[in-house]
Amino acid sequence: MTRRPRTLLLLAGVVLGLALGACSKFRGEADAKFGDQSFKTAISLIELYHVRHGGYPESLDQLDYVGDWDSISLSAVKYERLPNGYALDLTRGWVGKPDLTYPPEFWKGLGIRRSNVGGLAPTT
Repeated sequence: MTRRPRTLLLLAGVVLGLALGACSKFRGEADAKFGDQSFKTAISLIELYHVRHGGYPESLDQLDYVGDWDSISLSAVKYERLPNGYALDLTRGWVGKPDLTYPPEFWKGLGIRRSNVGGLAPTT
């Protein structure tokens, strides 16, 4: 192999590596943003249901006045009603599942008792 094809091959490898790295970074950021939005939308709708009805829904199908965009968010979470609140897990962000954590103040006043999202203090 002559010097020029090796240089072009090396350059192509570097460009491909940078592109894949940027794509991976974009995907991670998109997963985090979509996951964050989906999780917060689900909480908002569930907590609004609680305010209106005095209890948490048996399933997400019981939520009131859900818009088209809300339905997309609700498809990214797994909900379970518990005797003293509810469990809410984030199942996906944009394409993959992001690793999200919220500060203790975020969880105050919510009925979430269990989640795969970080930062929720264990309940006793």
